[in-house]
Amino acid sequence: MIIDCHGHFTSEPAAFRAHREAQVAHAEGRAARPAPYAGVPDDELRAIVEANQLRLQRERGTDLTVLSPRASAMGHHVPGEQTAIEWARQSNDTVRRIGELFPDNFVAACQLPQTVDGGLDAAVAELERCVEAGFVACNVNPDPSGGGWTAPPLPDPWWDPLWHTLERLDVPAMIHVSASTRPAVHTTGAYYLAADTTAFMQLLGSDLFDRHPGLRLVIPHGGGAVPYHWGRYRGIALKNGVLDGFERLRDNLFFDSCVYHQAGIDLLLGVIGPGNILFGSELLGAVAGENPETGHPFDDTRRYLEAAGLGEDDLRRVFEGNARRVYPRLDTLLATRAIASERGVRA
Repeated sequence: MIIDCHGHFTSEPAAFRAHREAQVAHAEGRAARPAPYAGVPDDELRAIVEANQLRLQRERGTDLTVLSPRASAMGHHVPGEQTAIEWARQSNDTVRRIGELFPDNFVAACQLPQTVDGGLDAAVAELERCVEAGFVACNVNPDPSGGGWTAPPLPDPWWDPLWHTLERLDVPAMIHVSASTRPAVHTTGAYYLAADTTAFMQLLGSDLFDRHPGLRLVIPHGGGAVPYHWGRYRGIALKNGVLDGFERLRDNLFFDSCVYHQAGIDLLLGVIGPGNILFGSELLGAVAGENPETGHPFDDTRRYLEAAGLGEDDLRRVFEGNARRVYPRLDTLLATRAIASERGVRA
């Protein structure tokens, strides 16, 4: 089985996006509160997914995607906690329904109603609601401001209520920012990768995983600059006397394979190692289109991994085993389905 740990619902219909625009206009004081959104009808939602995410799954030979709402649309910089709660619920309920419509192909991960000036109570409540509904993970934004970096660093005790909840529920978090609010900083080409790197640096030398040994975090996009500058970070750790903590990060910290060229994947595997890498593609994410040098899509990351020279066991770990270890609720779900299949019933 090939499990894609990093997919987004990026093919929302026009009415979905229009409601969000109206919601933001209200939050910013530019318009009246919009009428409640009825949601995407099942037939329309099914058609959208079949034409996009499911089509690519089948074409590229992957099996199951951990699907979350569009990352750039989380919009945590938009003012007002109530707006954030309503938007998170609408977005999360939509990806939950995709999982219900296509249970063999998608499982849901949730966004959280974070805000620039708010606390974490609403985020914890939404996480608990979603996990109870069958979600297997969440996305955590380390910078709700969209580039101002006004939030405390991830190891700060301010985050502890969320980390405690993730440990208690036994679900991982992907550290994923939303859209850049800075005109000089491109969202997917600069901000995402800089945020991945910044999050890693926040964790370096911290006591976060000593305080929360059951916490599992996934840094997407291959870790940003981290693998390329591994010697820099290891040197900083050595200089600051925290090299032992640097080495122990492997117990709690993982990277995905959303790197869109062969040399990058080879570097990621060589530096981080297959034990801490999960297959990911950003299915319908950052880089759509064909690479003229290869004749294949940039974001068909399965091809790079299969060409990286991994042994069969290591390739299986990256494609499936690591995801089942990092996402235990997903592992339980798959095991339950396997038992049900053997008995001739649907889980």
